[in-house]
Amino acid sequence: MEEANREEELKKIFEETKTKEEPKAEEKEPEEKDTQPETDEAAADEEPEAEEEKKGFFKKKEKKKDKKDEQIEDLTDRLKRQMAEFENFRKRTDKEKSQMYAMGAKGIIEKILPVIDNFERGLAAVTQDQMEDPFAEGMTKIYKQMMTILEELGVKPIAAVGEEFNPDFHNAVMHIEDETLGENIIAEELQKGYMYHDSVVRHSMVKVAN
Repeated sequence: MEEANREEELKKIFEETKTKEEPKAEEKEPEEKDTQPETDEAAADEEPEAEEEKKGFFKKKEKKKDKKDEQIEDLTDRLKRQMAEFENFRKRTDKEKSQMYAMGAKGIIEKILPVIDNFERGLAAVTQDQMEDPFAEGMTKIYKQMMTILEELGVKPIAAVGEEFNPDFHNAVMHIEDETLGENIIAEELQKGYMYHDSVVRHSMVKVAN
């Protein structure tokens, strides 16, 4: 009986010691887990430091190249500006030349127009029988030649009779009442007007109806 009691006591002591050791093992496991984040954090801290060192190394190289790059950028910028200035100068001079040419051409045309008017008045006074005269034929040919040259240069007469009055092209000097014509319709052209390309050289002198 005594031996049986001793065995039971030994079993109890063994079980008590076993139960005490198990929690200790469980407590140690979290400690091991906690050490892993610390190592990860240390590695993470080391990585930015290494990256910063690399960046610092490359920045030094970039700084060395910056002087050359700045000189190249400065020279290219100057070249671009000079090219842009030259292009603007060329465009401006071309525009001034074209304006001067247009002004000179208009001045010459204005001086020629009275000669054209005299040709038209002289030919209008010639009768049908006199048109076969060599002198009249020569005058007609010269007039047609002059009108052809003016047309090639861009000079064209302004349409007037039967057209609606337009102050941009016509100069009304007389006004009549005529039931056969509509309102503000040009009844008669007293002096022919001309245009040089898109600009008016001389307005048509007209008589407006109604």
